[in-house]
Amino acid sequence: MPRWRRWIDGVGEGGRSEPGEGERGAASLEFVTAGLVLLVPIVYLVIAMSTIQGAALAVEGASRQAARVFVESATLAEANASAGRAVRFALADYGLSADDVTVEISCTPRPSECLTRRGFVTVVVTSRSVLPLVPPVLDLDVPLSVPLSSTATQQVSRFWGAEP
Repeated sequence: MPRWRRWIDGVGEGGRSEPGEGERGAASLEFVTAGLVLLVPIVYLVIAMSTIQGAALAVEGASRQAARVFVESATLAEANASAGRAVRFALADYGLSADDVTVEISCTPRPSECLTRRGFVTVVVTSRSVLPLVPPVLDLDVPLSVPLSSTATQQVSRFWGAEP
């Protein structure tokens, strides 16, 4: 009887079902190992991207709200205070500290007078999003944070300063 015939006949009769039977259980170990090697970087990537996206949304919302409240204020001092509060509240909604953020306010067409009718106020908010799970004590040559910046421009109403 040919060798292949004996092997096929032995499968149905409780004989050896496949070559290499001593490797039973190795596939599950290989699956777990390969799964961890592939899963851990993907999970870290998802966490890092969600942290960066949250910081980007916070910076964008902070600049937009700061520009809106700035042009609605009655005086320049009130406008600066309102813009600062708007930035702090927008960042706090996303769990970020206002200490790590820079805010720049510029005005056109007259840079010295921000609140002029039909003038434009531009607010630039800049921050850095720190990568998660990286201890700050590491002195690496690669950046451990991602710089983020957002710009928002609002126009002062043509009725600004008019008596009601």
